[in-house]
Amino acid sequence: MPQKDPCQKQACAIQQCLQANKYVESMCEDVIKEMRRCCETHSGKSICCSGFNDPRSDNQNNTKTYSFESNKRK
Repeated sequence: MPQKDPCQKQACAIQQCLQANKYVESMCEDVIKEMRRCCETHSGKSICCSGFNDPRSDNQNNTKTYSFESNKRK
């Protein structure tokens, strides 16, 4: 049986929050922070984190960049 992605719960929470708040990122800062923490803890072990870019590391153009993929498993 494939192992569950350690950050899938947080990735799904971000999607739910963004949908519920009409994609206003500032309304989802807490769940985004939880995702960031999970990715820091499980670096290299979570495929959900592979599409998650930390905006603090992208200071060159002063933009926030988030990319989330749906990783629902059957």
